[in-house]
Amino acid sequence: MQGKFKGYVSRQDAMYDFLWTLMSDRLGIRESRPAFRVFRFNGSNEVYGYEEKASGARLICKFYGRKYGADTDRAARLASQEYQSLETLRGYGLAGSPHHVIRPLGFERDINCVLALEYYDGEQFSQAIARAIHHGHHAHLYWRLTSLAYYLATQHNRTANGQGVDFNCDTGYFGTLVGKLQRRDKLGQWDADEFLWLSDRWRERPRMWNDQQVWLHGDATPANFIFGHGLDAAAIDLERMKRGDRMFDIGRVAGELQHAFMSATGEHRRAEPFIGHFLWEYSCHFPDRHRAFESITSRNPYYMALNLLRIARNDYVDQDYAGRLVGQARVLLRAG
Repeated sequence: MQGKFKGYVSRQDAMYDFLWTLMSDRLGIRESRPAFRVFRFNGSNEVYGYEEKASGARLICKFYGRKYGADTDRAARLASQEYQSLETLRGYGLAGSPHHVIRPLGFERDINCVLALEYYDGEQFSQAIARAIHHGHHAHLYWRLTSLAYYLATQHNRTANGQGVDFNCDTGYFGTLVGKLQRRDKLGQWDADEFLWLSDRWRERPRMWNDQQVWLHGDATPANFIFGHGLDAAAIDLERMKRGDRMFDIGRVAGELQHAFMSATGEHRRAEPFIGHFLWEYSCHFPDRHRAFESITSRNPYYMALNLLRIARNDYVDQDYAGRLVGQARVLLRAG
């Protein structure tokens, strides 16, 4: 199991009984005296992996209580929301091969609002990107993007509800990001005004309103998809799942690809073949591939720019690189 080994769960710890019950009832493990190894994962949430020593059975636990401190009600509500989001998508047949949403296994409010999840073994999307950037494994990344496009197209198409998208939701988020960038001194007033003006111009375009709502992953970053054999792909971390325009997910993936190449190589154009491949592969899951591709590529610049601004506003991004991200976002919005 990936992560840093932290030791074993004490039999006196409430987690021990929680894990024993889950592995027995949900995973069918029948050890008389199980021993649980603990692994600390990197990430924004408090995420740990647990492995039963004898059987090798594994699961993941997210501790929402540690993220939200004394606000236990909020932590419990968000953990329950993610549990339900996972169940909702699995209800559309996204369980198994090739399209998989990890299975929620249990929730316990009294143990730091812990959400227990299925462990899915495979390669993280971020690892495939790193292989392409640092080791030249381009064909491998193309294959992973084919798999991811297949997964996302399936999720989006199966969950379309026939109701039109509300582009105002995304322009509102755009405005929020611009405000955060200003408060963090990463965007001046003149630039902020230009970005808001450009966003308004995109709002006037009928194509930004023409699609129908789908269930979005909501946080389609390289950390939140795992690949197995062949075309198998799994989605994790559905804390931000919501209804909206499919382009919110597609543009997030495209923007993350551009960011990965920009930050590692200094050259945003090196991501373009991979972005184009991803969009083309996504489009093939529609009756008219060429028409779908035309629609997607005409809307993608806005959502890519949205994602670049989202990344730039993070505290860990320095002023120089934030300026490059903002500059590329401006280019996308002007050219689209």
